[in-house]
Amino acid sequence: MAHLSESRALPDTPADAARLRLGVLDIGSNSAHLRIADLAPGEPPLPVRSVKSAVRLAESTDRHGVIGRPAVGRLIGAVREASAAASAAGVGELLPLATSALRDAANRDDVAAEVRAATGVELGFLSGEQEARLTFLAVRRWYGWSAGPLLLADIGGGSMELAYGAGDEPEIALSLPLGAGRLTRHHLPSRPPVRKRTRKALRAHVRSVLDEATTGLAERPAPVRAVATSKTFTQLARLCGAPKAKAGPYAPRTLARADLHGRIPELAKLPDEERAKLRGVKRSRAHQILAGAIVAEAVMDVLSLDRLDVCPWALREGIFLHRLEALAAGRPAGPPFGTAADRAGAPYPCPVPVRPSRPDAERKAVARLHAVGTG
Repeated sequence: MAHLSESRALPDTPADAARLRLGVLDIGSNSAHLRIADLAPGEPPLPVRSVKSAVRLAESTDRHGVIGRPAVGRLIGAVREASAAASAAGVGELLPLATSALRDAANRDDVAAEVRAATGVELGFLSGEQEARLTFLAVRRWYGWSAGPLLLADIGGGSMELAYGAGDEPEIALSLPLGAGRLTRHHLPSRPPVRKRTRKALRAHVRSVLDEATTGLAERPAPVRAVATSKTFTQLARLCGAPKAKAGPYAPRTLARADLHGRIPELAKLPDEERAKLRGVKRSRAHQILAGAIVAEAVMDVLSLDRLDVCPWALREGIFLHRLEALAAGRPAGPPFGTAADRAGAPYPCPVPVRPSRPDAERKAVARLHAVGTG
């Protein structure tokens, strides 16, 4: 177990022994997002701070899967800033995780080695199946046992995760190459409008992948609740009329297939700058929102779902909850639940030390934390 220092690692009271301030640095296709939360047994993760930096790994990846030099530089800067911010916030453990965009890159190991040399931070990698399982854990905790058998769908930049189960652990956990960014790069033109035949070809490709991958789901009882997570689903739900973010996490949000179907032709006509003016669509994701909408509609169609409930908890919360379970049991962080093959082939990354940052970096990190708050 890696801690900040001896003074921070040793609790003053027995109650403090079961508390931990954990930072999770999620390195995705578009951004590196540090979330800091306080963990204590018997309580949900309590958000403390959030720091987000643009890295744009996906758009800087060439046709051979190699991440370009400018993106590597952005990534190093983002990791350095996150490490300083974690130290400034008194984080006890930092868990830096890279998802599909870096995990699947041809030069992944070289990029990770360069980040380690420049920042001292060892990046960890979760498999796609582990992402699905941890996200499922978050959704199960959010909705509880009354939700019955759950079906989860999560659209990222590089991959899409699906999971199904009636317990804490999913019976089925899948990761498919159907991320919104990946499909935009490989199947859609760089500039709208996107012709109907192009959308039809992409929809056929997505359905083909889903039809082959989801045969096991068809053999399971129908889910009592079908749930979506991720920025893509959240923005699509807002586009189709779901409450704003300022309504809070407890406001019910749903995405109906009929509503989404009617929005796809509109998205196909608009350039990125006009898409970003639509309700809920962020400028940073405007270029890939059409592909995300096509995937979301196809998932609902293939799995015969009229609507999806949008859950505010996702992968990062699943990681917090997994660590919280270990904390409550008095054991160190270890591999997440999964098959023996998961644990042997893709071990759960261990927390890394959070070293005191240089004074100038610490001052900048504190200023950034105050500016960002708990967003």
